[in-house]
Amino acid sequence: MAASSDVSSVVPGSKTGMFSDWLRDRLFLQASCQEGAAGYLRRAKTERLREIFNKYASKEVEGEKFMTPSDFVRKYLGIFTEDDHNPESVALLGGIVDTSKDGLISFSEFQAFEGLLCVPDALYKTAFQLFDTNGNGMVAFDEFAEVMKKTVLNQHIPFDMNGSFVKLYFGKEKKRVVSYAEFSQFLHDFHEEYAVEAFRTYDKNGTGFISALDFQDIMVSIKSHLLTRDVKSNLVAAAGGGYGHRVSFPYFIAFNSLLNNMELIKRIYLNATNGNRQQEVTKEEFLQSAQMMSQITPLEVDILFLLCDLLHQTGRIVYNDLQAIAPEQYFKQITKRLAEIKAVASPEDRGVFIQILESMYRFALGSVGGAVGATTVYPIDLVKTRMQNQRTGSYIGELMYRNSFDCCKKVIRHEGFLGLYRGLIPQLMGVAPEKAIKLTVNDLVRDKFMDRNGNIPLYGEIISGGCAGGSQVIFTNPLEIVKIRLQVAGEIASAQKISAISVVKDLGIFGLYKGAKACFLRDVPFSAIYFPAYAHTKVKLADENGYNHPLSLLVAGAIAGVPAASLVTPADVIKTRLQVVAREGQTTYNGVIDAARKIMREEGFRAFWKGATARVFRSSPQFGVTLLTYEILQRLFYVDFGGSRPTGSEMNVPATGVAEEMKSTNPDHIGGYQVALPIFAGIESKFGLCLPRYRMASPS
Repeated sequence: MAASSDVSSVVPGSKTGMFSDWLRDRLFLQASCQEGAAGYLRRAKTERLREIFNKYASKEVEGEKFMTPSDFVRKYLGIFTEDDHNPESVALLGGIVDTSKDGLISFSEFQAFEGLLCVPDALYKTAFQLFDTNGNGMVAFDEFAEVMKKTVLNQHIPFDMNGSFVKLYFGKEKKRVVSYAEFSQFLHDFHEEYAVEAFRTYDKNGTGFISALDFQDIMVSIKSHLLTRDVKSNLVAAAGGGYGHRVSFPYFIAFNSLLNNMELIKRIYLNATNGNRQQEVTKEEFLQSAQMMSQITPLEVDILFLLCDLLHQTGRIVYNDLQAIAPEQYFKQITKRLAEIKAVASPEDRGVFIQILESMYRFALGSVGGAVGATTVYPIDLVKTRMQNQRTGSYIGELMYRNSFDCCKKVIRHEGFLGLYRGLIPQLMGVAPEKAIKLTVNDLVRDKFMDRNGNIPLYGEIISGGCAGGSQVIFTNPLEIVKIRLQVAGEIASAQKISAISVVKDLGIFGLYKGAKACFLRDVPFSAIYFPAYAHTKVKLADENGYNHPLSLLVAGAIAGVPAASLVTPADVIKTRLQVVAREGQTTYNGVIDAARKIMREEGFRAFWKGATARVFRSSPQFGVTLLTYEILQRLFYVDFGGSRPTGSEMNVPATGVAEEMKSTNPDHIGGYQVALPIFAGIESKFGLCLPRYRMASPS
């Protein structure tokens, strides 16, 4: 008896995930390449490549080292590593690199293939070399047929090699040979024709119908790269339009056409909603928008809404529904992740412990973001504080600074450049937990208001921001009062050096919360304005694919800070006056209301807006830098807790494959070989060229 062939991928794990990984990584590497033509991967250095080649080469002929197919495929690429591997499959894959077809791979061939992997059409060129078994740069019908007969797909669903489709490309007598350019088109069309051929095979009686299980078998065997988990698990339910257990040929074609055109589907949706990704769309509204797109038929729209209804049962669609149906390769990872952890297998596994871990993760990243933002704008904050503490109505001759710029110059002149950073250390000690708890609480409360489609009402955004602002006061008030007293300490010459410790000792525990009411009055409305403004500005600044580049994050954070910082300046002035120790002759205050009355009576309405310019120039860039750092850190050190992802962190790009993470961990895979594994897996998933993994047992 012959052992059954293993239909699993050439690459261990998901056979489609590696291919989409290649696409995403390739796009990233192409973008970062600094040499060669645009769109090409960076070539490996010859010296390093030779070291790697010699490390794996086991054959030596006349003093020159060579790799065997087994050296290249099993040892270097790390595939077909099982003891009972199929040697024919290994030889075929090794033959892709062995262009001389002598059974050995020289360094020049090894280096040439590394260069081939660096070009944009590497997938098609690699497939072409798989079929060019005699190495003459052309593919004959016999070569094509011989390789196809060895694939698992052909053994499962045989293709008619005598049919009209093959003859159109290789001629009636099948004697014509085709070049690379022609073969690439043939291979693309052949994969599409294979699905039609499979339909004919299962439709034995020529009725134009196949069963739901046959439909599922064809899609999983031939079109697996188009199937997300959600679509794959609902194939049988979606068969026949939900009204029966048979699939007609028009339905079969429309189903595949829909999945192939999901990028166009998304554009139709965005056209119907004027770019709003949260708006629900009915079938009638979608059809109206689709009228200008002749490629989309009413049957495809019916299938789209059926799939969405199987997933969510609402009768309407939102953009997130399309993301669940579209092949996951439409997600482009722009920021290269330094670390990636999957904390839960699925969102259903999110327990209390996982949610606590998620909050701790956000808290840690928020701490770093807050520290970076505070350090960036601290000199502006010092100038703002000194301007707000300058009292013009209670002390003769106290006008020290004409404006913010004059204040900055005098600080540098009398206290040195480091004087602009007076009080920074206690600021950093407090700003880390302060910003961390603000960002964490905002994200936490937003998650509670978010519906299944990822939408959050405006009042939910405002409440989330307000809760974030209120929660930070426990850290903010002690931090602010120590910082302010250190910042104004340099205004008067004194032999006694004032330190943060001395300020804390002087104030005591309760004194650290002096002015807390004013702090609440400032921080709650600030965050209630800032976070909704940031979220909406961020969406507006995203590109047409919904992706936010780092610059757009910085600008969104800065723009949102302008109204938030300026509108709460009166509360900030009152807080500053309450927290600064009044000197001889200065007015003292006994609370928020008392301070407001005295400032209004002695200095007028304009006094409430002192330092507004400096405050905007400080808060706007500070929160821009803080949010930029926070979001970039989430992209670089991504942990999937099964909850919501940062919006705008991933881009939609047309590609092929299912995005399951599986990257090469071999440090010897350099240059073009960084994408070697995904290329080989892509040959399987896109073209169905899966080779038998295990040795066929000899007949007993």
